[in-house]
Amino acid sequence: MPSFDMVSKVDAQLLDNAVNVTKKEITNRFDFKHAHVVIDLNKKEFKLNIETDDDMKMRQLMDVLISRAHKQGIAPEAFDLSKEGAQSGKTWKKEVTVRNGLKQEDAKKIIKLIKDSGLKVQASINDDLVRITAKKIDDLQAVIQASKTWELGIPLQYENMRS
Repeated sequence: MPSFDMVSKVDAQLLDNAVNVTKKEITNRFDFKHAHVVIDLNKKEFKLNIETDDDMKMRQLMDVLISRAHKQGIAPEAFDLSKEGAQSGKTWKKEVTVRNGLKQEDAKKIIKLIKDSGLKVQASINDDLVRITAKKIDDLQAVIQASKTWELGIPLQYENMRS
């Protein structure tokens, strides 16, 4: 039976490249001259620790980071910006987590949306991915098209298309 996997992954090397390009751009910008800027990437936990002088620079830095990551092929939804930055002494600190893998709640939402669509497909949760099978490839392609309209707040990729 034809099947494919729906995942939400971020390539660690692409994320590292985006962080390095952001660091290089920030050092060359005039408005960041003599400013305290630190961007640390924890590749194992997919977390960014960011420090700047003030809140305005923090927002500008996040805009640059997201645009550079988008050019590397990382969706902007991959960054969890829900935590607000906090002031610690003279610097602003912010911890940004990068969503990597489908959480159980997100996988359940995806399966519910697939069942509500009325297509003749079966979906199952396997660790951090959702495997979708059907009798026809056309049904699988309809699921992919439908999933592009869902507002889940996470980036989705489609892998292992088998017929």
